[in-house]
Amino acid sequence: MLMKRISILLLVLILAMCFTACQDSKSPQDQQPATDVEDPVQETAATYELALITDSTDISNSDPFIQNGWAGLKKYAEENEITYTCYVPAEVSDQGYVDAIGKAVNNGAQLIVLPGSLFEVAAYDSQYRYPNTSFVLLDGQPRTADYKTYAIENNVNSIYFAEEEIGFLAGYSVVKEGYTKLGFIGGMALPNIVRYGYGFITGAKYAAAEDSLSGIEIKYTYSGEFSDPAEIQTIAGSWYNAGTEVIIGCGGNMLSGITAAAEPVGAYVVAVDTDRSEASPTVITSCVKEAAAAVFNSIENYYNGEFHGGIIDRLTVSAKGVSINMESSRFNNFTADEYDIICNKMTAGEITIATDETVDSPTKLANEAVKVLLDK
Repeated sequence: MLMKRISILLLVLILAMCFTACQDSKSPQDQQPATDVEDPVQETAATYELALITDSTDISNSDPFIQNGWAGLKKYAEENEITYTCYVPAEVSDQGYVDAIGKAVNNGAQLIVLPGSLFEVAAYDSQYRYPNTSFVLLDGQPRTADYKTYAIENNVNSIYFAEEEIGFLAGYSVVKEGYTKLGFIGGMALPNIVRYGYGFITGAKYAAAEDSLSGIEIKYTYSGEFSDPAEIQTIAGSWYNAGTEVIIGCGGNMLSGITAAAEPVGAYVVAVDTDRSEASPTVITSCVKEAAAAVFNSIENYYNGEFHGGIIDRLTVSAKGVSINMESSRFNNFTADEYDIICNKMTAGEITIATDETVDSPTKLANEAVKVLLDK
């Protein structure tokens, strides 16, 4: 009986040792991510010096703005023979982004690009977790989740784009083109979206004043919706059917909903953030943030020992940080020469554009020539 018990105990010990050995022999790829992001599990033997974190999917399916940021990183890396890669978060959340950043750091990243305001909280956390890693944050600055604390450390370069300036150019150009019934649909009243809207109104007013025009109407709303093209299509469709000729839409997947409403009636759309002329023949022009150039230049500064750490850069028309792409625009009347002239005036400081910091309501931008109609 004693011998039988000893045999059973030996068998249990052997099985336990085998189980432990199997666990220890797992490849790094098979192990679960560590919960402590400061010491993440090694997931690959390869090292990548430059990295970008995507929003929720692989880079080929990401938002065009993110793809442009990637293009800037890729260009610098390949021209200078530096290793690079991108990481897809396991989940769409602040913690998911922090975990992805941890993987990048563990795999050798010296500089990480965070392409959008959705990374603000992750940037805030990571700038302290990884003080020896540099970050380029586009369209945002590091903050806490409750929006109460904003702080940027010396390892973060925040880059903003002057949305009010490209919004101005869009409003100016479509009025110069001959349109008088305009619309602005913003996803939410966030600062960057508000700047687009106020710039659009200011540009329309400036063009109207130059040409002594009147009777211009701009419908204006915040839909409260970023990701439902069907809802946006309903709003845009009602506007187009009531006579609106051109709508600028700011936020998420809004463009597809507006173009779907514009195509049946032969109306037009202004796209934002990137050149989206290929999306539909209804895209009359695009407000472009030069994200690729911004990322390339920030990385170049890093390797030249001139990284803008702790600095919030704001890229304007004069800095060639924002523009509308005249080559892909579908204007018949507004010319490249007129575009250059208005850009030169902006660069010279001759034009004042309203922003969320100077005006608290779009209706306050209206005048006798340009009416702003809130659509709630």
